[in-house]
Amino acid sequence: SSLPAGELEIFVNISCNYSCLTCVCFTALLESAATHSNSKMSLPNGWVEKTSRDSGKVYFLNTLTNASQWEKPEGAAEDGVKASHLLVKHKDSRRPSSWREETITRTKEEALEILRGHRARIDSGEVKFADLAATESDCSSAKRGGDLGVFTRGAMQKPFEDATYRLRVGQLSEEVITDSGVHIILRTG
Repeated sequence: SSLPAGELEIFVNISCNYSCLTCVCFTALLESAATHSNSKMSLPNGWVEKTSRDSGKVYFLNTLTNASQWEKPEGAAEDGVKASHLLVKHKDSRRPSSWREETITRTKEEALEILRGHRARIDSGEVKFADLAATESDCSSAKRGGDLGVFTRGAMQKPFEDATYRLRVGQLSEEVITDSGVHIILRTG
C-alpha cells in the first residue's frame, strides 16, 4: 500500500530503530513511496490524488475548482462553472420529496407553472434569486440560496450541465427539465 505525501518521514522514524539503508522496512517504504509518487505523476494536468479521512479511499481533486471525484480523471482539469438553481420537484421526479414537503404530489405541469411564477417574480425585481431559492427550492442547496458551487462537465445531469455551460455569468436560464424536476439556473461564475 502507498502512503500519502508527508507521512513517509513519520513512518520511517517510528517503524525502524536502525538508520541503515538495508533495513527491510525502509526498502519497502521507499518502494511504496515510489509507487505513490508515480501514480500522482500520471494524473492529467490540474488534478491531484488525495485520500479520504473518512473511508481511507483515494479520490481525485481538481485544483482549479476544488471539485472532487472518486474516478481517476482522464483529461486535464477544466475551470468549471459556478451556478445557483431553484428546483421545483413533481410527483414523477426521481425522488419526489424534499426538505419542504415529505411527499410531493404536484404534476410536472403544475411544477412548471410554479417555476414560471418564480421566474416572473425574479425578473420583475420583486425578489432576489437567492432569497427565493432559500424559501422555495426543493433542493437542499436552498440553505445556501441555491448555490451549488463550482462544478465541471460530468458532475450534473446532462440537461442541467448543458444549460449552465450555455449561460453567461449573471444570466438566468429558461426552464430546465431533468430527472430531479424543473429548474431555473443562475450562472454565477
